[in-house]
Amino acid sequence: MPIELPARARVVIIGGGVIGTSLAYHLGQAGWSDVLLLERDRLTSGTTWHAAGLMTTFGSTSETATGLRLYSRDLFARLEAETGVATGFKAVGLIEAAADHDRLHEYRRVAAFQRRFGLEIHEIGPGEMHDLFPLATTDDLAGGFFVPGDGRVNPVDLTMAYARGARQHGVRIIEGVPVRSVLTRPAGRGEQVVGVRTAAGDIEADVVVNCAGMWARELAAQNGVVVPNQAAEHYYLITEPIPGLSPDTPVFEDPAAHGYYREEGGGLMVGLFEPRAAAWQVDGIPQDFSFAQIPPDWERMGPYVERAMSRVPVTLTAGIRTFFCGPESFTPDLLPAVGPAPGVTGYFVCAGMNSVGILSSGGWGRVLAEWITTGDPGVDVTAVSLDRFRTYQLDARYREQRTAEILGTVYAAHTPGIVLTSGRGIFRSPVEDRMRAAGAYLRDVSGWESADWYAGPGHTAQVEPGWGPQPWFAQWQAEHEAVRTRVGLIDMSFMSKWRVRGPGAGAALDWLSAAAVDGKEGVITYTQWLDDAARLQADLTVTKLATDDFLVVASDTAYGHVAAMLQAGVGQRAIEVDDCTTAWAQFAVQGPNSRALLATLTDADLSHAGLPYRGARRLLLAGVEVLLVRVTYAGELGYEIYLPVSDALPVWDAIVLAGHDFGLALYGLKALASLRLEKGYRDYGHDIDNTDGVFEAGLGFVVALEGRDFRGRAAARLAKKAPARRRIVQVLLREPEPLLFHAEPVLRDGEFVGYIRAASYGWTLGAAVGLAMIEAPDQVTTDWITAGSWHVEIADRRVPATISLRPLYDPTSARVRDTGTVS
Repeated sequence: MPIELPARARVVIIGGGVIGTSLAYHLGQAGWSDVLLLERDRLTSGTTWHAAGLMTTFGSTSETATGLRLYSRDLFARLEAETGVATGFKAVGLIEAAADHDRLHEYRRVAAFQRRFGLEIHEIGPGEMHDLFPLATTDDLAGGFFVPGDGRVNPVDLTMAYARGARQHGVRIIEGVPVRSVLTRPAGRGEQVVGVRTAAGDIEADVVVNCAGMWARELAAQNGVVVPNQAAEHYYLITEPIPGLSPDTPVFEDPAAHGYYREEGGGLMVGLFEPRAAAWQVDGIPQDFSFAQIPPDWERMGPYVERAMSRVPVTLTAGIRTFFCGPESFTPDLLPAVGPAPGVTGYFVCAGMNSVGILSSGGWGRVLAEWITTGDPGVDVTAVSLDRFRTYQLDARYREQRTAEILGTVYAAHTPGIVLTSGRGIFRSPVEDRMRAAGAYLRDVSGWESADWYAGPGHTAQVEPGWGPQPWFAQWQAEHEAVRTRVGLIDMSFMSKWRVRGPGAGAALDWLSAAAVDGKEGVITYTQWLDDAARLQADLTVTKLATDDFLVVASDTAYGHVAAMLQAGVGQRAIEVDDCTTAWAQFAVQGPNSRALLATLTDADLSHAGLPYRGARRLLLAGVEVLLVRVTYAGELGYEIYLPVSDALPVWDAIVLAGHDFGLALYGLKALASLRLEKGYRDYGHDIDNTDGVFEAGLGFVVALEGRDFRGRAAARLAKKAPARRRIVQVLLREPEPLLFHAEPVLRDGEFVGYIRAASYGWTLGAAVGLAMIEAPDQVTTDWITAGSWHVEIADRRVPATISLRPLYDPTSARVRDTGTVS
């Protein structure tokens, strides 16, 4: 009997796994009943049906991820009462084992963070771990943590509960209907969704959501949308029944042994996350792959299986009932692909769950439903937004190699200093060889090789991961101090760059920008791009080169988001938007001697009068025409140099040669971070994000409210008048030894008021320094800050701290605005 499809639906969801059904349920709850979910086979038939069913909240230092997991866990516990369908959720508890002191320190940091968001978690010793899970050998472990509210859930039952809940709200779910493509029409400089084409006919729709799991990449690629998720082998085994094993036995995880363990049918499930994984079906997932398994690779997996089973010795003799291998999909950075597709209005994606789809399904369903219905996800999505991906990440070889490595990090220790080695060197700086010759420790920056720090010519930079001070800190400190006291040179060619030209270019950029950017020629303007609620969407600079000619520069991680906003902002006007990210090199010369150094390479007037702060001029530097901009991200007198990559090498060499007389040092990203954090400079996606209002972020000084209109202006007017209950502040530890990294709770009079979003060591200030968003009951003011006693919680101790709304280094920016003459 042919399947009858509706001619139209407001929203079409593609994929009937746990994510698609959760979204359907949450859209229905939001009052959007005109929703159609299409599943190519039967619900759960892709990867959901064979998921391990862990419901574990422990392990994240992301506020977003922690909130999603806690919401999901709470939802699982009440969904049966609402829908009449059991989810199989059982709060048996989670034991997280730390095999060594590095992991123990990491978990203490995680626990300190997650406790502040409501997670009940207890540190326990090896003996207590054995009491809770007697089958495991624990005497060789350093310690562990117990989360009593965590446990297990049945993935199939959970999906059916979501589906029942969605139907109760009027959502229609149809199985056995494969979606062949998403239909669009031209709209502005992009496309607009108009529906889907299925094996049973076309359906009109305003919104289409790709929840196709491991098929999401291929479906999205048809519309030019980049979703570089890749399926990989995932293994678990189930033993024969073990006498005395209770269904209430806690879940046990020992990442160092590559294993997780939970009761299943009277036996134990032993799941694996091996350190070197294997991608599956890189060329494409078969469309008819349903409720199926992958032939296991015993030769590759044997040692990992043996190590995992040895943690619970009874599994070695209990007999194996099932040895299972099935696919799960992973992204290049181990974060999900969520949100609207750049350039295709009405196209959303929620895929690439990286083996945490079940336990975060409720949260992602809620967030995406809010995003679709209101335009606001309600949480920080800078790390997961779809526009972070680049087209090179679709390459088959890249996906194969990166998936094998990134999956191996799931159970690896997350000690600072660990870097990925696959998928490197996609883009090439014109001075990469020079950096290598200078002993650079190179790391990946959005496909570029960039210097983190320099060991010096003739030396090989080496890093040993660790939580404490490292031998190379001396080089980092020397680079930092060189910029503060003399002059430094850094390659920043990885920055995102666009040339925007044509009639109306200034007006379009002025509309996008909170600051007035269409003013005098030869001026660079620091600005934010806001949403309608005056929350941050981008943080960048706009340089007016000439009438109707602008240069837009943003961070490397903001590339896709800014590009999409630019295209939408210029619309169909006769404005050219040229991506010159890889065509133009970008160098920064920073420090009190920077003016004097550059003056030896040009006849142009570099005095304060000739090139004031925020000035931009075309001139000859070392005989090459460049754009020289007086601006800094280090908090010193400084300049940025833009020029074609073909001319870049001789200019770099000339600066290095001339720099010998001025104490020039090459410096890397570690020093750039410590310099900018001492000055309190922001970095979108790290210490500021889409949940922050522009005034909350301490960036109100940029906003030009009068004499012009811009996106978010009305909301910005109101925000400026309102008391600021949230504010970004600078945090400086009062002890020189402890280090800050990220996600350390900030306490006022012993009460949690926020956490460190980004941090470094402040070599000039003499201690670790960071930026934190804090909240006050009424208003964050200098008096409220001064009246409190402040500490930062680092693992298992509280360290006294100084809190400031103003930069602790050069608060008046006198060094940045240096008006001295060229000597």
